[in-house]
Amino acid sequence: MSAPKPPSKSSRPASPSGGSRSTRTSAPSGSRPAGARAGTRPTTAAPSARASRDVDPREASARGADRSPAPAVRHAPTPHSAPPTQPAPPAEWSDQDLERLQALLDAVPAPLEPLDVSMLDGFLVAVVLQPRPAALSAWWPWVLDSEGRDAPARYDGQPLLALVQRRHRELARAIADRQWFDPWVFELDEEASPSDTVLPWVAGFALAADVLPGLMALDEQQLTEPLAQLYMHLDPEDLEDAEALLEEIESLEPPETLDEAVESLVRASLLLADVSQPRSEPRPNRGPRRGAPGGRR
Repeated sequence: MSAPKPPSKSSRPASPSGGSRSTRTSAPSGSRPAGARAGTRPTTAAPSARASRDVDPREASARGADRSPAPAVRHAPTPHSAPPTQPAPPAEWSDQDLERLQALLDAVPAPLEPLDVSMLDGFLVAVVLQPRPAALSAWWPWVLDSEGRDAPARYDGQPLLALVQRRHRELARAIADRQWFDPWVFELDEEASPSDTVLPWVAGFALAADVLPGLMALDEQQLTEPLAQLYMHLDPEDLEDAEALLEEIESLEPPETLDEAVESLVRASLLLADVSQPRSEPRPNRGPRRGAPGGRR
C-alpha cells in the first residue's frame, strides 16, 4: 500500500500550551490518562497509511497519570524448592515518572523538536509492531526530533533513553502477549472531540510507521482494517493514494466518547500485531505413529 501524504501543519490541532517550544511544560500531576483499562482483548487479523513527519510534537500538553506504583510484595525464602513463579509485572508509571519523562523531553536542546509524551507512546507502539526488531539507531533520533535531526554532541540523552526503553519494554511485552495496555492519551479541554484528543498518539504512531517501513510493506488487505481504526483520526487529505484505506475509514462510525477512542487504539494495535507478528499455533498431538517406539506394530 502506498503511504499517505504527511498531515500538513495547518491541519494540526492547537496545543493547550500554545504549541511553541518556549511554552512547553512538564505534565501536570493529578490528571489521569484517558480510557485506562485492564485485562485482555481478543484479536483477529486486520491497512495502511503513512506517517506524518510534519506533525508538531507540541500537539497536546502531556499530563501526568494519577497512579502510583504498586508496592512490591516480599516473601520469606523457604528451605524446600518452590514452584517457579511468574515474573513480577512492571511497576506502573507514577505522576513523578511521567513528569520526569516530559521534563527530559523538554530539555532536549533547540533547534530539535522532540516528541511529547503522547506522541512518544504512539511512536513506540509502531516501533514494537515492526515485523523485525528495529535497531535503536533507526528510531531514537526521531524521539529527539520529529524531523530526525542529529542531537548535538554535548547532549546527554541517557536519562531520557532509560525511560523511553522502559516504556518500550512494557509495550513489547503487552503486545507480544496480546494484552491490554494503557495508551498515554491525556484529556484536553471540554471542547476537544475524542479524535482531537487521540490525534497526538496517532500522529506519533504514523511517524514511526513512516520512518520504519517494515510494517507498511506487509499485506495491504490485512493492514487496512486496523489501520483505518487509527488513521480515521487524521485529516483525509493527508491520506493520498490510499483508496482502500479511505473507503474503510468512511465505513466506520467515529467514536462518541474518549473511552471508545482509546479502546480502538489498543484494539487496532493488537490486530496489527496479528499481521506483523503472527503467533504460531501449537501442533496437535497426534499420538504415537504406527511403527514408532511405543506405537502400534
